[in-house]
Amino acid sequence: MSAIIVSDLSKAYKQYSSKWARFAEWVVPFFGDRHKLKWVLKDISFSVKPGEALGIIGINGAGKSTLLKMITGTVKPTTGEVIINGKVAALLELGMGFHPDFTGRQNAYMAGQLMGISTEELSSLMPSVESFAEIGDYFDRPVRVYSSGMQVRLAFAVATAIRPDVLIIDEALSVGDAYFQHKSFERIREFQRLGTTLLIVSHDKAAIQSICSRAILLGDGKVLMEGEPEGVMDYYNAMLSGHQDAQKILQGSSIDGRLKIKSGSGEIQFESISLQNLDGQDIEVIGVGQTVILRIVFRTFVDIPQLTVGYSIKDRLGLILYGTNTHHLGFPLENLKAQQEVAVEFKFVANMGVGTFSIACSLHTGDTHLSKNFAWQDLALVFTAINIDKPFFLGSSWLPPQVVKK
Repeated sequence: MSAIIVSDLSKAYKQYSSKWARFAEWVVPFFGDRHKLKWVLKDISFSVKPGEALGIIGINGAGKSTLLKMITGTVKPTTGEVIINGKVAALLELGMGFHPDFTGRQNAYMAGQLMGISTEELSSLMPSVESFAEIGDYFDRPVRVYSSGMQVRLAFAVATAIRPDVLIIDEALSVGDAYFQHKSFERIREFQRLGTTLLIVSHDKAAIQSICSRAILLGDGKVLMEGEPEGVMDYYNAMLSGHQDAQKILQGSSIDGRLKIKSGSGEIQFESISLQNLDGQDIEVIGVGQTVILRIVFRTFVDIPQLTVGYSIKDRLGLILYGTNTHHLGFPLENLKAQQEVAVEFKFVANMGVGTFSIACSLHTGDTHLSKNFAWQDLALVFTAINIDKPFFLGSSWLPPQVVKK
């Protein structure tokens, strides 16, 4: 049985040419509709298994928040239905449901009661809510004097006072400070381990890929893509440059079956991308702490006044360990001619942990690919790092310390 089932869910809002048209439709409805329907979401269907974490991503206006509101029941769908099995906790718009003139404690009681928690149980939970929120004396002050971060702390502490069967989170956590974000995500991971189903909307690529096992990309009110978080996020990243002229996005598969995304205008193309040792030999396995060379060869098909070459190294979950480009390194490539073959090499010490990693490469103008994307390739190459001569350590980075006893 699925924890969440969304079937053919759609939402449309009425649009009137004027306030008089709205009034006329209300007063004399038998003369027909005087509005047009603006569809925000159309025929959305998916399901989430118990204990699964699903990420929902998309550009602003894609309908993400509207979808969550329909799932939680705060907005009524135009068509379709939502079935949720179990107790639900939701953290949507910042401060949603809080009364500004009531204290944090009073709002916590009201929010808890709306979640179906009894007054007696809330009284026993209140010390833990107060402790987790960490807002001090403000807990007994009116919410109208709270900062946005304090509202997030209180809202999250209340929503997660009892482990829910389904936890739904919108972008609200992005408002909080770094310390509380870490604390919140640790509680979310703990709930996951205990079987809570998670539905999360976020632009934070690291959050989606570290927490979710599956992701959905929304665009133009419909599901554009569904699959593993890394592939969906890579497609979303390529889609951000889609407003540029002649942009193409191509999907393929890597050797290990992961989704491989290529995008760009085609005015420049990669000829080869390789990882080499200091002798210039192509390698697929490196040692922890080994000095290596990333060699990127490309060909121009038109004159290019300015070009930036960049790369990023990702772990097996698709989380970026490190990324940079020639713009940030102060190494400009200017006045390239058509049909010119150029090779750029990045030499670095691979201070990474044991594991499998991938490299994404990009050719664009300025500091990011959002202004002009000539070519972008995720999973351009995959390599493995092994520990040959270093003391045993854990983690994704090789950061050897010096031990001093005083």
